[in-house]
Amino acid sequence: MPLAASPADVVRHMGALQAQDYHAALWAVGLRTEAATRAQVEDAITRGEIVRTWPMRGTLHLLAREDVRWMVALLAPRVQAAHAARIARDLGLDAATLATGRRVIERALADGAPVPRADLYARLDASGIASTGQRGLHLLNWLAHESVICQGPRQGRQPTFVLMEAWVPPDAPLDRDEALHRLALRYLQGHGPATAADLAWWAGLTQKDAVHALALASAETEREARDGTTWWWRADAPAAPRSRTIHLLPAFDEYLIGYRDRTPVLDAAHARRVIGLNGLVAATIIVGGRVAATWKRGGGNDGEVVLDPLRALADAEHAGIRRAATRWRRFLGDAR
Repeated sequence: MPLAASPADVVRHMGALQAQDYHAALWAVGLRTEAATRAQVEDAITRGEIVRTWPMRGTLHLLAREDVRWMVALLAPRVQAAHAARIARDLGLDAATLATGRRVIERALADGAPVPRADLYARLDASGIASTGQRGLHLLNWLAHESVICQGPRQGRQPTFVLMEAWVPPDAPLDRDEALHRLALRYLQGHGPATAADLAWWAGLTQKDAVHALALASAETEREARDGTTWWWRADAPAAPRSRTIHLLPAFDEYLIGYRDRTPVLDAAHARRVIGLNGLVAATIIVGGRVAATWKRGGGNDGEVVLDPLRALADAEHAGIRRAATRWRRFLGDAR
């Protein structure tokens, strides 16, 4: 599964990795990087090579630094349009309050240093904007969608925030077709073969925009229609090897969450055991390209892996899972 030698190159290859579960996202990068440790992935975040922010679907993702501005500019407005009326009605975060909150946060981050979320909430409270009842989180989320802020490196267990202009260098804006073209190629690089419906789901695009994006990229892609569905992939993609390697995937991994249709790798009969009605996506064991079990970390500090098989597992598969778990423990290192 390793895709690149460095964490930043892995994130760049994938386009974006879902990251609302911080520790799961670190492993999603680590398992795709040659011999990476958790410390190395976090160092890339500390250096700003990888940025955690809200580019699409209102969900935290990891992006390569150079992809943050154009991707947020392309995809965030649709999220804002969908939520503006609700946060104004239910949380009192109307345009005037958001503008005031922006000034408060910009002043708090003016010196360029990362500031913990709790400290920003305190600054909002002191200014008369209550941060309780998810108001603080939604305000920070809105400012991230406006490209005002993004997350910085963690301080202990606390997320921090920085001004975007201090963390991500400005670049020339892309027009919409340029951005859609780039998005289609980046998605297929990390996720192809995939369908227009998959791209629409992953990026939070309309189906029409997803089809248009793929059409813009048609000179650099190949496609094949099967059973009424068209699958797209990059023309320069290497042939996918048939590997029987067993993988220990984290929760919310792109192998599942990056597609609308998961049936190519997950039996429909087991879908609810892996993807809950609440949208939570379990950590999974992949055997022969398909989900064979879910797993979770045991209660001790020894890195025990507790399995919930979806089918009977052979002795050789159990041995492969133990090898995959050893690699995961090696990634964690002293963080266990």
